[in-house]
Amino acid sequence: MTRPARARRLAPEARRRALVEATLPLVLRHGAAVSTRQIALAAGVAEGTIFSVFPHKEALMRAVTAAALDPASTLRELADVDGSLPLRARLVAGVEILQSRLTGVFGLLDALGMHRPPDEEECDHPAPSTMNDAFRVAIADLVGPDADALRVPPGELAHVLRLLVFSGTHPRICDGAPLTAEQIVTVVLDGYSHHHCDHHHGGTRSC
Repeated sequence: MTRPARARRLAPEARRRALVEATLPLVLRHGAAVSTRQIALAAGVAEGTIFSVFPHKEALMRAVTAAALDPASTLRELADVDGSLPLRARLVAGVEILQSRLTGVFGLLDALGMHRPPDEEECDHPAPSTMNDAFRVAIADLVGPDADALRVPPGELAHVLRLLVFSGTHPRICDGAPLTAEQIVTVVLDGYSHHHCDHHHGGTRSC
């Protein structure tokens, strides 16, 4: 078997990031049983290099979990959604980004046999309340100038949307039948838009 080429010399923070990135897919495949030898091979480094960056394997695993929970890259993706798209398309794009994050987080927790994310004291990541607030703001920002098309404030739509994304994506909550981004946005947007009409006594009435 051909060994992977040794990785080039990196600055300490870059080496730490490279090891975390190489470890994550291995954890998803092997769970906590992944060996430092497997990690070293995937990262293209000597096994001892891992311990020059992390004091022990558990520290590396905590760093992997923290990286998976870190909301920064997801928030950047939400901020980069094309603002010229129609509201519905912007929200669908946002939901797809959130679902991708949650799928990764749920997969990691399942691989590690964890029923919930670790506390921020156990793993260096923002507190859940801080993350939740940041995501609500990011989703509300997607509404932007179309806020007048809603019957509720953008922040309320963002709250309900996140609840649907979480429950509709979690494999156990959704009974193995996850909601699509389009389904989630249809439920939320059509239920909260001014144009939504209700059938009443055989006719229709405007909201």
